[in-house]
Amino acid sequence: MPFYEHEFSSIEEYLHHRAPYLLIKQIETIEKSRIVTRTSFEGDEFFVPGHFPGAPILPGALMQEMTTQSAGILIAARHNPMQTYCTADPFFNEFALGVLIRVRNARYRGFARPGDQLTITITLNEQAGQAFDFVGQISNGKKTILRNEFQLANIPSQSLQGISESSA
Repeated sequence: MPFYEHEFSSIEEYLHHRAPYLLIKQIETIEKSRIVTRTSFEGDEFFVPGHFPGAPILPGALMQEMTTQSAGILIAARHNPMQTYCTADPFFNEFALGVLIRVRNARYRGFARPGDQLTITITLNEQAGQAFDFVGQISNGKKTILRNEFQLANIPSQSLQGISESSA
């Protein structure tokens, strides 16, 4: 199956995620096997009052999601199996791109606090068919606060919609 390259004008055209779960705010660079994105932790996010009262920090699970969303942008831009791709209608596309299937070796080495500007760097190590193996890193200034390895896959959209191929 061939892969198609796509260039869009906004992050929402690469990903189906929307606020408040769309965590990436800016794309710095997209190459064939690497992407650099940016985001910020403002302190007014819905989870701040409970994580942790009096000492707000960005949850580690959301840092993992930032790496996953950045890798999803890379897949949509450079490794998309669909010639025509549309995020406005989730039922339009044959594939759901960049579904998380595995996380390995996630190492948290610091915190993000309100006001911090974060840089997410993702490198594609290997691709096997519709499966992609990545290494991610989140930096807060010059300090790396997360390094992880994870896999995403392009799966039939019907799987996410709860439709089995036999019933379609």
